[in-house]
Amino acid sequence: MAPFLFEPQSDEEFEHSEEEEEEESSEPGSEPEESEGEEQEEASRISKEKKKTKKKTQSPWDFAKYTESVAEEHARRSTTSVDEKISKALKQRSTPLALPSQNDDVDNSSDSEPDKQEDYRPDEEDEEEGNVGDTKSFFAPSDGASFHADSFMQLHLSRPLLRACEALGYAKPTPIQAACIPLALNGRDICGSAITGSGKTAAFALPTLERLLFRPKRMHAIRVLILTPTRELAVQVHSMIEKLAQFTDIRCCLVVGGLSTKVQEAALRSMPDIVVATPGRMIDHLRNSMSVDLDDLAVLILDEADRLLELGFSAEIHELVRMCPKKRQTMLFSATMTEEVNELIKLSLTKPVRLSADPSAKRPAALTEEVVRIRRLREANQEAVLLAMCSKTFTSKVIVFSGTKQAAHRLKIIFGLAGLKAAELHGNLTQAQRLEALEQFRKQEVDFLIATDVAARGLDIIGVQTVINYACPRDLTSYVHRVGRTARAGREGCAVTFVTDNDRSLLKAIAKRAGSKLKSRIVAEQSILKWSHIIDQLEDQVAEVLEEEREERALRKAEMEATKAENMIAHKEEIFSRPKRTWFVTETEKKVAAKAAKASINNEKSSRKVISAQEAEDLKMKEKRKREREKNLPRKKRRKLEAAREMLEDEGDDDEPEAKGANKKEKGGLSLVDVAYRRAKAVKAVKKAMDSGKIVKKNKKSTDRPSHKSVSSRTEEMRELFQADMKDKKPKRRGAGAGKKSKSSFKSKSRYKRR
Repeated sequence: MAPFLFEPQSDEEFEHSEEEEEEESSEPGSEPEESEGEEQEEASRISKEKKKTKKKTQSPWDFAKYTESVAEEHARRSTTSVDEKISKALKQRSTPLALPSQNDDVDNSSDSEPDKQEDYRPDEEDEEEGNVGDTKSFFAPSDGASFHADSFMQLHLSRPLLRACEALGYAKPTPIQAACIPLALNGRDICGSAITGSGKTAAFALPTLERLLFRPKRMHAIRVLILTPTRELAVQVHSMIEKLAQFTDIRCCLVVGGLSTKVQEAALRSMPDIVVATPGRMIDHLRNSMSVDLDDLAVLILDEADRLLELGFSAEIHELVRMCPKKRQTMLFSATMTEEVNELIKLSLTKPVRLSADPSAKRPAALTEEVVRIRRLREANQEAVLLAMCSKTFTSKVIVFSGTKQAAHRLKIIFGLAGLKAAELHGNLTQAQRLEALEQFRKQEVDFLIATDVAARGLDIIGVQTVINYACPRDLTSYVHRVGRTARAGREGCAVTFVTDNDRSLLKAIAKRAGSKLKSRIVAEQSILKWSHIIDQLEDQVAEVLEEEREERALRKAEMEATKAENMIAHKEEIFSRPKRTWFVTETEKKVAAKAAKASINNEKSSRKVISAQEAEDLKMKEKRKREREKNLPRKKRRKLEAAREMLEDEGDDDEPEAKGANKKEKGGLSLVDVAYRRAKAVKAVKKAMDSGKIVKKNKKSTDRPSHKSVSSRTEEMRELFQADMKDKKPKRRGAGAGKKSKSSFKSKSRYKRR
């Protein structure tokens, strides 16, 4: 497949290029000669007109309009922001810090040395070919799908959507859009995967909006549900859909945690056409809000589907799927689509089409991947290594991924005290603070965004130059999504990962993915020592800021308790008259499920065995040969094998209730009456076979063996108990000619008719 050239799809890129051109034109020595003055004036006028037309394009993302401002929130809660605390600590600083000066550049020249390339060759195969036989039968063939289209007009979209694409600056469909839109318009179930930054949001938004243009407009109903794992991604998808639907009458609603429940409830009651939600808050509304249901749902979309099918979201997703109608269209999208077919089957997909827009390109071509080895004795200096890199090498448009919320907050305080502009994004912040941090970083008001894995998936912030994995990701999938925040849509980017001695397995996987392009960065020793000395000086101020926050939190909690007590006294009857909010599982069930999930993960890790493709093929051929051998066996032996298998299965089924403590029944879980009835039935079959002369040999053996006396005594008992069952009409009909009838007993009815 020919490589696809991405084109910029945002006004931010156009403004940036315009500023660069103005800077180039204002450089000394670039003035034109007098003879060429008129021609260049005309060219500049034409270029200005083009720039004006480019400026008309809209940005698809807008994070600021969904909540109140952070200043209003702090004023309402009587708190102060972290930046105010940091500026207060900087004013109270008695002695200035000995920051690295520009004269030290000679000592730090080792930072700018060319990076060394290290080739890692892991022995084990990191990629497993799982469920090969199942996927072929489960997925429908995608032979007719085309990954190429010259324009959106070729995809048969309506004029309002084409106009919105033009307003957003979308000129040519990306491969995943060209393949997905026609199939989605036909109502097919889709599992789509493409590299990060390839336009997956528009790939499912455009066909959905096209179908909604032809909905019955008099009947208001929730027809499309889009689920995302994080709130910020939901806000981004909602903003994107609103921009694409700006020239239509389609209404979209945002339902996420952290925002007003009452406002969302009122919006859901108005029956919007599209709901963009996180799973937990959507279930909350479906169970506890009046007149909210999914009875008329036509399309269910899971963005970042592999994350939604993991343990943290799996129960909630299956609960939502249970509430949705069975006759619907389901679409799943992710950069790392899950291969667990069993999980996909639970979503009630009907012969989905699997679309992989870039099977060969597992990593962006313009991405530079680097590794910083942190030795065991140097792990205490990890913050110093980060600050040394951020103060000199990577100075703007950098996302730093931390492992925990506490570590991200500490880094934010250290960056602020060191004079570096940074914003933080993690779960301990309010929704207004999280969205403002994204907006500040998008508008380049801050140079660094320090985040946890909340920002790892789906966020499309244009212009991110560097991603630094300060804490190593837990697996290769998390690494792919973190690194995907840069080098999007064909742009250049750099990813730096801090790797300790405990992360060797991930280092092998990264090296295998990057190939020979992986580089090793060595940070100058002098710079690390200076920054470690500075961090030691900042420890007291960091502790002061954290203590001030702790006091504010305690005061805020006391105020909330007092307000709660006042409300209980003033509005006791009204509060107790409200129905209690319910959830689909209790707290005890949640804890039990969490423990079971952890135990299963540990068992899988301990018992996981990676086999090669050749071994898997050999096992498959072995099973096939075994089945063929069984087919060629005589009928009698084949039936014996089947009977033995059934007996083993019955024993397994009967042992289960005994293991669970069901000791009220006898062995096998059967009552005495059932056991006696089965034995009598067996005796009747034996007598029948003896009359027809089939088991003469067994009778001889039984005469030789004295141990069969107990069997004969049992048969006599059974005959006495079930005399009515033992009397049968068939032996009377046979009479003396039973032996003759046995010879012709295998003849079919057609033979009798011929005679």
